[in-house]
Order: sequence, then C-alpha cells, then structure tokens
Amino acid sequence: MGMKANISRVDSAWTQMQAKRPPRLGDPSTPGLRIASHTRAQALGIEQGDEMADSNQPTGAVQELARDDVERKKFLKMAGKTMGSGAAATALGAFIAACGSSKKSSSSTPGSSAPAGSSSTPSGGSGDLAIVNYALTLEYLEAQFYSDVVKSGLFSGSPALPTLKTFGSEEHEHVLALKKAAMSLGTPATKPKGKFPLHNAAQVTKLAATVENLGAAAYLGQAGNIQSKAILAEALAIHTVEARHAAVLNTLLKLSPTPQGAFAKGKTMAEVLAAVKPFIA
Repeated sequence: MGMKANISRVDSAWTQMQAKRPPRLGDPSTPGLRIASHTRAQALGIEQGDEMADSNQPTGAVQELARDDVERKKFLKMAGKTMGSGAAATALGAFIAACGSSKKSSSSTPGSSAPAGSSSTPSGGSGDLAIVNYALTLEYLEAQFYSDVVKSGLFSGSPALPTLKTFGSEEHEHVLALKKAAMSLGTPATKPKGKFPLHNAAQVTKLAATVENLGAAAYLGQAGNIQSKAILAEALAIHTVEARHAAVLNTLLKLSPTPQGAFAKGKTMAEVLAAVKPFIA
C-alpha cells in the first residue's frame, strides 16, 4: 500500500502540473515573450546599464561566443531543437549575464579535480579536456540514473514515465556529444559505475530533482573557465536542457522552478564531485 500511495501522489501532482503547463516561451502569441526579449537585452547589457555591463562583462570564450555570429548561431540551432528559438535566445543572454556576474566569486579553476584516488575524479587532462571529462562523468551518472529508474518499475503505468524516458534519452545524447568532444581533445573519462537508492516514486522524484539541479549548476560553474568557443556553445546547449529538466521536477515537487531567482548560481567542480561521490560505486 505504501508504494501505491507514493505513486498515486506523484501521478496526481504530475497530472496537475501538466494541466497547468504554461504556453511555450517561443510562441510569438505568448505575452511573456516580449518580457523575455527585454530581459535578454538587459542581460546582454545592450539596454540601460553600461555601468552594469562593464562591471559584469564576461571574458574569454563566453565573451567571444556572445560576439561571434557563427558560433552563436550554432548554439541557437542546437538548443532551438528542444527549446524553441525564442527561449534559446533568451537562455543565451541569461547564461552570458550569469557567467559575467559570477566570474569574480567563482573559485573553480580550469582542470581542477577531486583529490587523487577519488573514484569521482575525471580521468586525466587539463584545461578544456578536464572540464569536458568532468561533464562527461556527470552525464554518465545521469544517464544511468534514468535507466535504472525506468527498469525499477516504480513508475510503471505512471503519466511521468514517458517524460522520465525522454530525460534519460537526452542524457544519453549528452554522453555521446561529450565523449566525442573529449576524443577530439585527448582521452575521454572512464565511465563510472553508479549506485542510486530507488525506494519509491516520491523519493526517486526528489533525487531526480537534486541530480538535475546539480547538473545545471555544474555547467554554469565551469562556463567562465572554458577556452574554446565550440566547447562553450555545446556546454551551454546542454546546460539549458539540464535546467529545463530541473524546472519540471521542481514544479512537480511544488518547489520554485527557479529556486535561485532570476540568476542561477554555479557550483565549483569540488562542490559537485563531493555531492555525487555517494552515488558512485
């Protein structure tokens, strides 16, 4: 009875959330699109606020991506497939602004990793390769998590199951993309073996939200350290999907879809690796 009750509660919340789901931001008929476009302009520092733009100006590959039409269009094309072009453009502006505003406070450094001997340390490399392998390690874990959840049967017959399968498929695509990027730079990280407590539907939903929020924060925390515009564009395209996964799960749990408000905060590599260590066998 306990398991059925948990599934029933999750199903009920999921159905209510789907019924109240707002229109897509990318829809021109959506009133919020005008607000989002204005927010994007402010985030990029092209409206009132030269002082704000100067103090929060992003550097390195982040700045170059903002100015490079070719790479920016690549990102919008990748992200637009899942987000809609309007939402992708808004996400780009907000991401660049967040990177600029957090650059002084971020303590992460290119190529930083967990202590030697930790099973959660990305395998080898420095600079962009270390960051890509770090992201690849996280995506391996996320992909396995969703695979284990689907196989567990906890969501059999649940309206949440198709979405969980979609999330898992997208995490697998992230793995393939990052592995390819790592191979172009050097040696890819070794696939870790994950271990996830899967007790009931409610507990798994909370764990999924934790995993996705952490993933989004991990990408944001390393954005200012990435040197390659192409790698940054790919990381940004993945980050937006992680954030959307997190927003869906947060809403399902009756939490704010944007728990940190208008501007998200990134996490350092050390913070993220410490958080995921319990989930690595």
